[in-house]
Amino acid sequence: MRHQFKGEDFLAFKDMTKEEILFITDLSLDFKKKWVSRESHEYLKGQVWAALFEKNSTRTRNAFERAAADLGVKVVYLRPDEMQMTRGEPLKDTARILDRYFDGLFIRTFGHEIVEQCAYWMKNPVINGLTALEHPTQGIADLMTIKEKKGKFEGLKMCYSGNLYNVAYTTMIFCATLGIDLSIACPKGLEPDEKILEETMKRAKESGAKIELTQDFDKALENADIVYGMSQYSMGQSEEEIEYLKKAFKPYQINAEAMKKAKSDAIFMHCLPAHRGEEVTDEVMESDQSVIFDEGENRMHSIKAILAAVAN
Repeated sequence: MRHQFKGEDFLAFKDMTKEEILFITDLSLDFKKKWVSRESHEYLKGQVWAALFEKNSTRTRNAFERAAADLGVKVVYLRPDEMQMTRGEPLKDTARILDRYFDGLFIRTFGHEIVEQCAYWMKNPVINGLTALEHPTQGIADLMTIKEKKGKFEGLKMCYSGNLYNVAYTTMIFCATLGIDLSIACPKGLEPDEKILEETMKRAKESGAKIELTQDFDKALENADIVYGMSQYSMGQSEEEIEYLKKAFKPYQINAEAMKKAKSDAIFMHCLPAHRGEEVTDEVMESDQSVIFDEGENRMHSIKAILAAVAN
């Protein structure tokens, strides 16, 4: 089983094996130790990477730029509105030109097909900083956090509440792959992507993880070691869609009463930004069970490990 990512792309958990996911997670934890001990690790000094962000970002952009700086990588930030793609230049032309200038591309965009096309046309590695389908750098940060707080993966139970979108899909794949039971509190009619669900169930069959979709929030919370909150809506959705989703997810808010229905030592996770008072209350966000800022910091370490693993 390969563990060597050198020169390869990092696009989605759905394309990765259990061994590969664990390898990057462990490497991320190793880089965190170096960060804590202030051990220099400029392993990629001299490299120059492009960062293309078509969606707003706080954690992803800053985590990437700091991770790159620690590795000795210079980052060139590309503003989409200043590029010729806005005038109709084909993505394949842009990708091949960027490939001549840079040692790799970190991209945060909309459709997953965009990162796949970049990866197809570029010889240098492409890292997915978020698409509509997956958020793999977040997934590794989440696994780091779970390992740090719970010491294991297999045998744990996670309750997930929130919009079934990129973070949810990444979470579904890693839970099924690593043997984490997952109970998704899901309003009727808002089920996950069929292909992602199919891949999730296939992996769950191999690992023994129990994956369920339920409208019963209390059932989803029962015996949960991890309660994962997520925004009820996503960037770019219409006001009409947002209001519909808010109403549908209102019964699934993670508040103090909801946390009491999970295990007493359950942790609360959220990829951020959170809409306090909507999917989660301020009380839960600020509670001792909340690990959201450790999780947020781990984005930097996960991206650093991914960069180090794929860079030529």
